[in-house]
Amino acid sequence: MDKHKMVAMAERIYRDVSGAMATGLAHLGAESGLFTAMSGRGTMSLAMVIEASGLQPRYVEEWLYGMVCAGYLDYDPEAGTYALPEEHAYLLSSVGTDHYMGGMFGMPPPLLAQAPRLLQAMRDGGGVPFGDFAPACRHAIDVMNRGNYDNRLADYWLAQLPEVVARLQAGGRVLDVGCGHGHAAIALAKGFPASEIVGVDPDAASIAEARAAAAAAGTPGIRFVHATLDGIPEQPGYDLITIFDSLHDLPDPVAVLQQVRARLAPDGVLFVIELKVADRLEENRTPIGTMFYGFSMFHCMTQSLAHDGAGLGACMGPAKTTALFTAAGFARVEQLSIKSPTNLFYAVRA
Repeated sequence: MDKHKMVAMAERIYRDVSGAMATGLAHLGAESGLFTAMSGRGTMSLAMVIEASGLQPRYVEEWLYGMVCAGYLDYDPEAGTYALPEEHAYLLSSVGTDHYMGGMFGMPPPLLAQAPRLLQAMRDGGGVPFGDFAPACRHAIDVMNRGNYDNRLADYWLAQLPEVVARLQAGGRVLDVGCGHGHAAIALAKGFPASEIVGVDPDAASIAEARAAAAAAGTPGIRFVHATLDGIPEQPGYDLITIFDSLHDLPDPVAVLQQVRARLAPDGVLFVIELKVADRLEENRTPIGTMFYGFSMFHCMTQSLAHDGAGLGACMGPAKTTALFTAAGFARVEQLSIKSPTNLFYAVRA
C-alpha cells in the first residue's frame, strides 16, 4: 500500500468535510445577514460585529472563528479584528445581483437531509419526488437563479436571438415551462411589457410563490398555471418557450419536448438552459463538476426516478442534450455563445 497516497486521501477527506462545514457556516452567514452586516465596514471587533448584526454574541463569535479558518474572513490576531474583504463581499452580500453566490449555500442542507431516503432508493429503487423536498430547497434554487434572470435574461441572453426579441417587443407570446417561483417570467414581463407571458409548473407550492412574486414585482398580468403541459392548449402557438435548468429533471423529457414543439408558433424558438458540463467524465473532474454531480444525485436524478423516469441527472452534457432535441423531432439545434461558468444555452427550432 502506498502510504503517501493514503495520507493524501486522508487530507482530501478532511478538506471535503471541512468544505461541508464551511458551506453550513456560510449559509448561516448569508441567511442571518452577517455577511451583509460586515460588508463595506472594514476591520471590525467582535463587539462591532455583534452590534451590527443584532445576533446572539456567542453564536457570532463561533461563526467568526469558523469563517476565518475557512478563509472567508480576514483576521488580525494582534488587534483581534475581523474583516470581510471587498472581493468576498462582492460574491457573498450582493443579494439580487447576477454575481451573488450566497444562494448556493442553501442547497446542501435540504439535499443532504434526504440521505436516508436516497440510501433506501439505492437499495430498492424509486426516488424522492420534488414535492417532498423542504421549502428551503425551492428557496435556494430561487435565490441561486433570480439575480441572473433579473439582470441577464432579457438584456443579454435573449439578445443572442434578435428575431425573437423583435417579436416580443412587438407583442409576442412566451411560455416558461417549469417556471418555479416565477422570476424568469417576471424578468421577461419587465423586459417585454407588450408580450403575453405564461408560466406553467406542476408544483402547487411553486405556483403560489410565483403568483405572490409577480404581484410584489408589479407584474400581475403574468398567468401562472398549476399544471403539466397537457394543461396548456397547443394553439395559438408561442413565439418563445423556455425551459431553464429543468429538462434533465423530467421523467420523460422527449415526450415533454414533443409537447413543446407542438406549442411553438411558426418560426418560434425553444430556449433551453442546462448545466455546463462536458460530455467526457474526465473533463468534469473539477470542483464545479463535483458539485453538479452532488446536486444531480440528491435532487435532479432522484426526482425523475421517483416517477419511474429516465433519471438523466443534471450532468447530461451537450451530446445527450442535443440527442433529446433530435429525438423529439426538432430540426435545428444551436448552442449559443453566451459566456457562463455554470450554464450552457441552446436555441432549438422546429
